[in-house]
Amino acid sequence: MKKVFSFLLMASIFCLNPISSLYAAEPVKGSIGVDLVSTYAWRGQKLDGAAIQPTLGIEWEGLSLSAWGSTGFSGDYRELDFSLGYSVGGFSIGLTDYWCADSSTKYFTYHRDTPHMLEANIGYDFGPVAFSWNTYFLGFVGLTSEGKKAYATYFEVSAPFSFAGLEWSAAVAASPWENDFYGVKGFGVVNCSLTASKDLEIGSATIPVFAQIMANPRSQKCYLTFGLSF
Repeated sequence: MKKVFSFLLMASIFCLNPISSLYAAEPVKGSIGVDLVSTYAWRGQKLDGAAIQPTLGIEWEGLSLSAWGSTGFSGDYRELDFSLGYSVGGFSIGLTDYWCADSSTKYFTYHRDTPHMLEANIGYDFGPVAFSWNTYFLGFVGLTSEGKKAYATYFEVSAPFSFAGLEWSAAVAASPWENDFYGVKGFGVVNCSLTASKDLEIGSATIPVFAQIMANPRSQKCYLTFGLSF
C-alpha cells in the first residue's frame, strides 16, 4: 500500500510540474514609447535632423520582437526597423531588418536594389563593460573599393557609470574591414560617444532626458544630440 501511495504521489508531482511551470512562466510584456531628438545621429553618422522616433515591442521569456521608426520633421527621411532577439543572462543575439528611405520609396520592395538591410547581431553584457558585434548580410551590405560585397560590420564596447548626479555611458566602436557603409579602408574607429541621462521632474510627471556627444574620427564629424523619452 505504501508503494502504491508513493507511486501516486510521484506521478501527481510529475503531472503537476508542467502546470506549475506554466503558471510560473513570465507573462508577455508589452512596451510602447517615443523619443524626440534634436539630431538623429547613429553609429558615428548623421542620418537626419530633428526627428520623432516611436517604438512598439513585446517580450516573453527573453524573446523579444520590436518595431522602431524615425521620421524627420523635414519629412525627407523615414526609417522603419523590425528586430527579433533573444537574451539570457548577459548574452543576447538577434536579427534586424532596417528600412531607410526617402518619402517616395516603397516599403515592400525586395529586389537587387532593395532599400532593406538585414543585420545579425550578438553581444554580451558583463556588467561593467558590454560588447556587441553587428554584421549586414542581406540587402545593401556595403561595398569594397573593388565593388565586391563588404558585409559591413560594426562592433562596440561600452561602459556605464554614475557621476555628478547623472547616469553615463561611454562607448568606442570600430569597423574591422574595408566597406563604404562606414567609410573605412580597413580597420577604423568610427564612433566615440559619451551619453548622459537623468529623470526630469515636471510637476507630477517624470520625463527621462539625455544628451550625447558623438564623434567619428574617420569622417572628422562631431555631433551633440538632446532627446526626450516618453
